[in-house]
Amino acid sequence: MQQTILKTINDINKWKNNLEDNINFVPTMGNLHKGHLELIHQSNKDGSNETLVSIFINPLQFNDKKDFKNYPKTIEKDIKLAFSSGANAIFLPSEKEILNIKSLIYQKACKKLSSNLCGKSREGHFDGVCTIVFRMLKIINPQKMFLGEKDWQQVIILKNMIKKLNLKVEIKSINTQRDADGVPFSSRNNLLTTSERKDLQFFSKELKKAKKNFLVNKVINLEEINNSFKNKNLKVEYLQHLSAFSLNESIDKENITILAGAILCGSTRLIDHVFLMKRKPIIAIDGPAGSGKSTVTKLIAKKLDFIYLDTGAMYRALSWFLIDQKISYENDNILEECLKKLNIVFKTNLNSDQDIFINDICVTNKIRSQKISSIVSSIASIGKVREFLVKEQRKIGDKGGIVAEGRDIGTTVFPKAEIKIYLNASIDERAKRRKIELEIQGQDINFDKLKDQIKQRDLDDSTRNISPLVKAEDAIEIITDNYTAEQIADKIIQIFYEKLPKEIKNDF
Repeated sequence: MQQTILKTINDINKWKNNLEDNINFVPTMGNLHKGHLELIHQSNKDGSNETLVSIFINPLQFNDKKDFKNYPKTIEKDIKLAFSSGANAIFLPSEKEILNIKSLIYQKACKKLSSNLCGKSREGHFDGVCTIVFRMLKIINPQKMFLGEKDWQQVIILKNMIKKLNLKVEIKSINTQRDADGVPFSSRNNLLTTSERKDLQFFSKELKKAKKNFLVNKVINLEEINNSFKNKNLKVEYLQHLSAFSLNESIDKENITILAGAILCGSTRLIDHVFLMKRKPIIAIDGPAGSGKSTVTKLIAKKLDFIYLDTGAMYRALSWFLIDQKISYENDNILEECLKKLNIVFKTNLNSDQDIFINDICVTNKIRSQKISSIVSSIASIGKVREFLVKEQRKIGDKGGIVAEGRDIGTTVFPKAEIKIYLNASIDERAKRRKIELEIQGQDINFDKLKDQIKQRDLDDSTRNISPLVKAEDAIEIITDNYTAEQIADKIIQIFYEKLPKEIKNDF
């Protein structure tokens, strides 16, 4: 399709009517740089959709009229760059076209996400961003929107708006693009003098240095970093260490955080940040029996080169041991003494599969019997059992880099997991899967009886007093009927990469 310049909403509508594919949208304010060009490049790589780039300097996001007036305008250069980078169309609307009072619906940015960082000194800025992006999305109706993570606060605010308004657009973000001297590309960089550029370079270098130190001692000393800026006479507007996703100042229990700042280089305000991570990410997968957790979790762990943690197998192994050794687990004292002497470990076998051992006994196959299936839920509901195993599971997860599956992973074991998934499936589908699994092991069971057992297991798991099976508030539910394990695993990996800042992919 030929490259097209669109100036009105009517132009957009006519263009869309001739399209066979969906639209990938790259919103910009012009003065394009390599960061913008990478967004266009990634858009072109993502499927067969048409790439539409908008160039509109949004007056609603400027709280300083002088700043708005001085914002670089390089339309002719931008058009050449966008098309040469692969844009199929460019939307160049006038203010009158976009700010039409009858059509403009003002949006408020989430207060919690916009009260820190840039929101502190730029009142109404993110409201203006949300208002115009919402307007653009309604005009263009793209399938995907591509954003740069240099403006991380803007990315998560827009994600929040899209979720809140239930807009049918997927956000794709790319990591911060940097020049050879480490400075992030920005449309304002060409306003800098040579000495101002050096100030910005020092600022970015100090953030990178702080991250390097954090990898060793897991501590950020804001006072020390600010002193280094003062010694260079840098005008720092803010420097904050916050949760990467909630932008909350309470970060003690957070794994992924952001060290972000803004400085004034002459009269030009510029931002930069680094992401910090205490441990590798954790993926928590919960769901009822037969929903596909084990197969999917193994696949994800293999694809990401993460540790596979089968917490259900740990409960089954313990249940098998108590039954096999005829231990009176109803007696607290006897149970407590037994738990002190238990050692449960996972080992990779010659087939690269995972075996589970309890006190050096391999019980991988033994724990999958119907006898263990019928008793494990009641044993798992014993307080001392759960306390013991949750402690063991958290030890395994100390360094992260695990995919854990069970029934209370996202709610109890790893409540701070970066990704929480709740797998579910119909009773019939789960019974069918379980029957196939048992037949492979040489066991035969009536299908209706199996369905009844699964229903009872669901009831037992969801009504137990301690850590019942519930979907975590922030978990994403995936119904697995009619999907292969490979498809579900790929979907979860996609969710994983889309949520995490792209920069930290190099850290695990």
